[in-house]
Order: sequence, then structure tokens, then C-alpha cells
Amino acid sequence: MNKRIHITTIILIIIPSLVGFSQEKPTSSWSLQECIKYARENNIQVQMTRKNSESTRVDLLTSKAQLFPSLVFNSDQGWSNQKTEQSNGSYKSESAYSGSYNLSTGLTLYNGGKLTRSIRQQEVNVKAQEYQVDIAENDIEISVTEAYLQILYANESLKTNRQTVETAAAELARSKELLAAGSISQSDYAQLEAQYYNDQYQVTIAENALATARLDLKQLLELDIDEEFDIYFPELNEAQVIMPLPSLEEVYRTALEVMPEVQKSKLDVSSAEMEEKIAASDRLPSVTLSAGVSTGHNSQDNHSFGSQLSNRLSENIGLNVSIPIAQRRQVKSAVEKARVATETAQLEELNTRKTLLKTIETLHQNARSAQSRYTAATNSVKAASDSYKLVQEQFNAGMKNTVELLTEKNNYLSALQEQIQAKFEAILSIKLLNFYRNEPISL
Repeated sequence: MNKRIHITTIILIIIPSLVGFSQEKPTSSWSLQECIKYARENNIQVQMTRKNSESTRVDLLTSKAQLFPSLVFNSDQGWSNQKTEQSNGSYKSESAYSGSYNLSTGLTLYNGGKLTRSIRQQEVNVKAQEYQVDIAENDIEISVTEAYLQILYANESLKTNRQTVETAAAELARSKELLAAGSISQSDYAQLEAQYYNDQYQVTIAENALATARLDLKQLLELDIDEEFDIYFPELNEAQVIMPLPSLEEVYRTALEVMPEVQKSKLDVSSAEMEEKIAASDRLPSVTLSAGVSTGHNSQDNHSFGSQLSNRLSENIGLNVSIPIAQRRQVKSAVEKARVATETAQLEELNTRKTLLKTIETLHQNARSAQSRYTAATNSVKAASDSYKLVQEQFNAGMKNTVELLTEKNNYLSALQEQIQAKFEAILSIKLLNFYRNEPISL
């Protein structure tokens, strides 16, 4: 969590409950699981990735179709008019209508294995793109989880600020009595009054922070502007904060097996290696078979339409062998570039593993740190609260001044804020660690 509440603006007299706000889930409220499910299905980026996956499957069908012969029919129809000289020296306009018809086919018999390798490459690409969809869904799940917990954090901060205003109002009323009795000065009372109005301002800030956090989650879900949106606030207890952490080695080992980015990076290497072989296929001869039949007719011919088609029928079949001899380094350059692409894919695979390890290590360290901070802050809250209550009693008795009272309050609130901060950081890090262990995120 990166949004902290100014500790100097929170004044509490009674220790607030540190348990998260709990309520019966209304029908219109969204749980974290519901948010994740909806985002996986409706987020625009995820949908665009699915469309890319569909496009890759079409490319695979196109590659497979290259194994079959082509069949093309062509027809030309024409009309002409020209003047021709007659025997008597005059000219006469004559027109003619003609047509031609051609049916041709072609089939690649051999091209160095280029077609079959292209099919295998496209099959790999289809699988890699499916993993890309999984990556997009995982990314949105993590983003939704972070946004959801940010709302819970903002909500707890708002409740703390509202309780601060209530207790500050009670303290201000008590101070007014002390002022009337002459136990405190007008200056002391003015400081407490200023603090009370500042606490009200902080409530407004906390309300805006909660509204912003809610809007962030709503935008991730791609909800319309006029659609009502509220979330369910689950009960988060201490057991979820200080639960045992899985070992770093276990999380990383499992992540290497189940995380789609790792699997996709492996397939990208396989696709690049296949591209090398495809490029090298252009060094080998290619053999293609072709065949065709054609005919035509002309209106100036005295024979019938059917007779013309029969008389002008032409059939052909051919076998073409193409042997590359010198191609001005085109094939060699293509192979070298494909090899560089393979090496790049291998480096990207290594980088994917390193990035995954870095992410897991950071989460593991954050979870350990947050748990330690939470435990220390819990002890500090108790000690600071006892000290604050003692100073308040002394203030009411006229033994302490306003500065000393506010100092003790700030010490107490600093520990309280650290406890709240550590609480949500620990829960988020633990949830994400378990996510990399292939466990669904839930609260």
C-alpha cells in the first residue's frame, strides 16, 4: 500500500477495533472472487488477447491448406467491332463476340519440408497465444486483487478518521468545560478546536481516497458509467496476517511449472528454432505439379458453340523443378537472422525466469517484513495507548499541557497506522505468493 494517512490528524481516546469491517453481503455487492471472474471475462485487454488467439488459429488453417492443390477458373468475354475492306473497295463494319475459358490447378510436391515445418510452427504459435491469453487473465486478476484490497484499506482508514472526529468532538467538549473552570488556557482550547476541524477535513480526504479506489476497480471491470457498483467488505482477522509463509523455493519451483509466461517463453524458443529450419528450406530444390484445360469460342466461326469448345479444347500438364544456385545471399541472410531470433528468444526465456524469481522474492520479502512490522506495531499500539490514556488523565487534571497530550496521541496513532499498513501489505503479499503456487485468490 502506498497511501498513508497523516498520523498527526487522527486523534483517538479509545483503542479502536483492529478487525476489518464485517457485514452481511448484500445482493448488489461484489466479492473479490466475483470481481476477478467478471474481469477475466470482460476486460478489454483480455478480450483483445483472445481475438489475437483466434487470428493465430486462422493462420494455422491457412498453413495446413497449403498442402492441398489449388484450383482456379478464369474466363474472358470480349466484343470487338472493326471495318474491313470489301472486294469492291468499300468498307463494312463487322463485330464479333468471343470467349475463353481456363481451368488450372497446382500442387507443391516438395519444397524442402517448408510446408510441414510451417504447419508445426503455427501449431506452436497457437499454443503460445493460448498461454498469452492466460497471462492477460492472470495480470487482470492480480490488478483486481490489488485494487480490491486498496478499497478495503481505504475503507478502514475512513472508519478510523470518522471515529477520530467523534472522539475529537468529545475531547473538545471536555476541554470547553476545563476552559470554563480555568483548568486550561484559551490557547490550549484553540489548538484542540483547530485539531477538531482538521480531523473533519481528513474525513473528506479519506472519503475521496475510497471513492478513487472504488473507481479504479470499476474501470478494471469495464463497467458502464451508469452502472451501480459496490463491493463486499469481508472480515480480515489476524490469522490471515501472521499465517505461515510458504518457502521461497517451493513457490518458485511451482511457478516455473504452472505460470503461463514461462510456458509461452519456451514455445517462443521452439517457434524461433522452427523458423531457422524454414529459412534453411529455401536452399533445397522445389518441385511443383501444374495442370490445366482451356477452350474458347468466337461468333465469327461458322461452327456451333459446342463444336467450337470441343475443337479448341487444350489440355496441359507440367512438372516444374526449381534448383536454387545463387540467390545473392538471401537465403544465408534469412537463416542468420532466424538464428539471431532464436538466441533472442532464448534470452527472453531466461529473462522471464529471472523476472518471475525477482517478483516472487520481492513478494516473499514484503510478506515477511509486513508480518514483522504488524507484530511490532501491535505491541507498540498497546504500549502507546496505555501511555496516551495516562497523559490524558493528567491533562484533565491540569498536570499536562496540550502539546504533551497531542504528542502522546501522535505516538499512539503512528503505531496504529503502521499496524493497518502492515496488515494489508501482508495480506496482499501472501495472497499473491499463493497465487504463484497455483492457488486461486480469495478472501
